[in-house]
Amino acid sequence: MSESTEAELLAQHGQPMQPMQPKAPGPPARVPPPRSAPGPAPLRPRALHDLRHGRGPVALHYPPRDLVVVSGLPGSGKSTLLRSCVRVDVIDSQQVREEYAQRLPAWLPYAVYRPLVRLAHYHRLRRALLAGGPLAVHDCGALPWVRFWLARSAARQGRRLHLVLLDATSAEARAGQLARGQSVSAYAFARHCRAARRLRLRLAGTGAPPAGCASVVVLDRAAARGLREIVFAAA
Repeated sequence: MSESTEAELLAQHGQPMQPMQPKAPGPPARVPPPRSAPGPAPLRPRALHDLRHGRGPVALHYPPRDLVVVSGLPGSGKSTLLRSCVRVDVIDSQQVREEYAQRLPAWLPYAVYRPLVRLAHYHRLRRALLAGGPLAVHDCGALPWVRFWLARSAARQGRRLHLVLLDATSAEARAGQLARGQSVSAYAFARHCRAARRLRLRLAGTGAPPAGCASVVVLDRAAARGLREIVFAAA
């Protein structure tokens, strides 16, 4: 700007002209958060579902009054799964054993009071069945008659039994026993392994749940770790 022009403006306005200030930046543009991918839908078991060697569901949904039996080798993770995923009544023989162990001398071998543990376990199981609500049951799998008894009792009440099978190798199951500080004898473990093998062969041969079971879900260790909840609710 020339001196004469500045003098004219000064004469008109009575003060020197202020330099233009840069415009303050506005608030940053709001960027919508990325849309999260929908999680996997819960599985409503209706037949045989083999979820090994793949990504399993995070939830299993069952009808509100049905029974779910969680079976597998000792040390396969049945009690862990029940504690972490189930919010209804759970009948677990391991809980009964721990209750007896707390009341009895530590030097007393489990084999001595094992019959009492089993008797108390089946008494609780029968009482829970008669109550009629949703129920989850820990099953060692070595005594198939227990599952048949549960299925018949449920059917008489208009309910159905569903099986969740934890398919762990014998080495994985042994490691699980060591981790919890309780191991079964070699004889008993071999009996459990034979029963589990027979059940796996039956499932592979028929491609359908065993008699009395409305559905079977087979989980390996990875699929069991990914499971977050077992829900009893209306569809």
